[in-house]
Amino acid sequence: MRLGVLDVGSNTVHLLVMDAHPGARPLPAHSHKAELRLAELLDGAGAIGPEGVDRLIAVVKEALEAAEDKGVEDVLPFATSAVREASNADEVLARVAEATGVRLQVLSGADEARLTFLAARRWFGWSAGKLLVLDIGGGSLEIAYGMDEEPDTAVSLPLGAGRLTGSWLLGDPPDAAEVRALRRHVRAEIARTVGDFSRHGAPDHVVATSKTFKQLARITGAARSADGPYVERRLTRRALVEWVPKLAAMTTEERAELPGVSEGRAGQLPAGALVAEAALDLFGVEQLEICPWALREGVILRRLDHLST
Repeated sequence: MRLGVLDVGSNTVHLLVMDAHPGARPLPAHSHKAELRLAELLDGAGAIGPEGVDRLIAVVKEALEAAEDKGVEDVLPFATSAVREASNADEVLARVAEATGVRLQVLSGADEARLTFLAARRWFGWSAGKLLVLDIGGGSLEIAYGMDEEPDTAVSLPLGAGRLTGSWLLGDPPDAAEVRALRRHVRAEIARTVGDFSRHGAPDHVVATSKTFKQLARITGAARSADGPYVERRLTRRALVEWVPKLAAMTTEERAELPGVSEGRAGQLPAGALVAEAALDLFGVEQLEICPWALREGVILRRLDHLST
């Protein structure tokens, strides 16, 4: 069957169309993206304003049209931290449902971490042993660890690259004092969770998903996305230590010229790099591998699991 996953995230609204059936590897058939940056449309009270809701409705309608054009049988719609944490989330969800017929399922942070972990486990398989999975989104950082398909520990922290950029790094390039203050904040937040994971022992394999990690891996020498998903891509802590100050010293325009860095994400990259560096340092990770699958694939895989029972 042809399924569509509609992901309303903090940075983008992304429709991923996949050909899938129980027991088989989902195959991507089409991708439709629109940059919305919901996390940046919150007002002083933490609400998504009327203009932001109107834009969200328009983008969801475009995604539904794309799904229909591609012959999608069923769309699995969900929203993450930007909608989840909006003070008017219920109103936003109701307006989207009324205008489009789409009832967005709001995932909790722990659900995001668990579904991303499932995708990584299926990609790497049982031979990967105990997995530590990291994902930096626009609004949050997800961390999950475990031996099975359901992680033993899964947490979500408000350390997304978009959120931190808007709150902490105001200059272009950011002021050195801003960078230092954000570094302290990020490390304090992550350090509170390390004990919850370390009691399970060291992971056998550390992997990361998300656009932020993929871009960081690319600028530190990993293969291009055009080379396909089966090429091994790694990111080392040593490379991050070297690149974090470089990224912070660049303007957004200069970062957008780096290999693999999109213009829309260039402004968020220093904050994302600070989070990545802190996570690797505090968890004692020297290098990690980039996983092509993430949350959207996890949603598809969970749906297929339910279809097969």
